[in-house]
Amino acid sequence: MLTRRRKPERKAAGERTSGQPNSLFGEILDWMLAPLLFLWPISIIVTHNVADNIANQPYDRALADSVRALARMIDIQAGQVVVNFPAPPRALFRADQDDTVYYQVAEHPGQIVVGDAEIPSVPRPPKILPDEVLFRDEVIHGEEVRIAYQFVELRAAADGRLLLVQVAETRNKRTDLASRVVTGVLLPQFAIIPLAVILVWVGLTRGIAPLSRLQSLIRRRRPTDLSPIPPASVPEEVRPLIVAFNDMMSRLEENLQAQQRFIADAAHQMRTPLTGLRMQTDLAVQETDPELQRESLRQIAESAERASHLINQLLSLARAEASFEKLYAVERVDLESIVREVAQDLFPRALAKNIDLGVEGSGRALWIEGNPVLLREMIKNLMDNAIKYTPRGGSVTARTRHAGAPILEVEDTGIGIPEADRERVFERFFRVLGSGVDGSGLGLSIVQEIAELHRATVSLNPNPAGQGTIAQVVFPRSHVAAPPPVGRSAGAELGSKADAD
Repeated sequence: MLTRRRKPERKAAGERTSGQPNSLFGEILDWMLAPLLFLWPISIIVTHNVADNIANQPYDRALADSVRALARMIDIQAGQVVVNFPAPPRALFRADQDDTVYYQVAEHPGQIVVGDAEIPSVPRPPKILPDEVLFRDEVIHGEEVRIAYQFVELRAAADGRLLLVQVAETRNKRTDLASRVVTGVLLPQFAIIPLAVILVWVGLTRGIAPLSRLQSLIRRRRPTDLSPIPPASVPEEVRPLIVAFNDMMSRLEENLQAQQRFIADAAHQMRTPLTGLRMQTDLAVQETDPELQRESLRQIAESAERASHLINQLLSLARAEASFEKLYAVERVDLESIVREVAQDLFPRALAKNIDLGVEGSGRALWIEGNPVLLREMIKNLMDNAIKYTPRGGSVTARTRHAGAPILEVEDTGIGIPEADRERVFERFFRVLGSGVDGSGLGLSIVQEIAELHRATVSLNPNPAGQGTIAQVVFPRSHVAAPPPVGRSAGAELGSKADAD
């Protein structure tokens, strides 16, 4: 099927170009390892957060116990708030060399009863729950601290005082514990990840081993071996590819067989005119009578013309079969204009047989998508066949019209084609018996080949007006508006010229 030549598209970022090797093994390895390398830093972050939460829990409980203990030591003496410490505060709060502990009891807001002024105050919450200890993070003297605090209502006081009890501790022990947790989790990963890469490599190598065996099997085949590969002998994932490959090989074998038949038929067809030429040449050389010698030369010229016509037809068929995008580009062409050009070229042949050759059309362009060289060859073969098989004094009309789709018709008043042979005439080298006309048997084969390249359909129908045939080519539906129908005036000029001459 003919298609437009497209401009090369720009490759997307990261996409391999056609000149670069594309390794299935490398693709799978990339898609397995790349997510792993991407998720590993995320795993480190998540592990660190989890470790922080784990480290916070026991130390937060200890801080909460210290706040509650400090709250129980508060008393009212002579209307004043006092804190009765049974031991030094640092010992009570289990201060050590790793962390610094701060404590504070303050009348809210901001009036410190006892303790360290470095601990910032917090606003009173809208609702105070009994024995509720809250936590927050702050910075004291440039160090991060964890603060546990509680609001205590002194019911013994006549004025219902509200005290803020706070205990703060630096985060050194917590950070150390979290680091140990992270280290304990991540260190094994440093050993597991390389091991996982090795196992993935080994697994992929074993997994694609059947593909390597399949490659070796195909390479060992002889160049002429186009037999199918048994799909059962390959992995299930590769079977659709093998089925498609077998289908392609089957089509290739059919094409090769068709080419071999074509070469054999062409050699047989060429042998006949060449043998005749040689015999007629030998007779002309031996002939002494000038009149008989001229007759032999005339027969030699006719044989040479038939051989030349056969060779041209073979070349046209080969050109049509080799038609694809890189040889024949598709463009927007005027079908009616091509028909008129071909009719002008074939006018001398029609004139020699006193055939009324006409062209009917709209007088306007009938645009289709196609290759002008191949379309001209197809139209020439249709009109040439019509002229060849139409007796002297007959008529041939090439007609173009638009009836939902562009249509080309070549109508003649020739000998016609029997119904039984209307499909076979498209076969190569097939000729209708009893026609009495010399031909190569390739004209309609070329027409069908070119029509299929343009996604068009060809049909041969009897002429409803009487004797003869109408060859019709229907092209794919186009978006061109249908032109208004007109009569045969466009072709009358050709016909009138033939009659006048």
